Amino acid sequence: MDGKNRKDIYPGLEVDIILKKDQRNGALTRGIVSNLLTSAPYHSRGIKVRLEDGQVGRVAAIVDEE
Repeated sequence: MDGKNRKDIYPGLEVDIILKKDQRNGALTRGIVSNLLTSAPYHSRGIKVRLEDGQVGRVAAIVDEE
């Protein structure tokens, strides 16, 4: 599942994000969502979140909880 819809993302969810510095090379960073920074219900490049470790980026993928 991608991270473009705000309704799919919530605190405590494990996600892969793209940090601003990694936008060119596409490197992903995995972490747990602390809070959502995008207020719009949809964003074409991904909802912006802050991870529990303080890093900020746009959600590229939601990690399956299986």
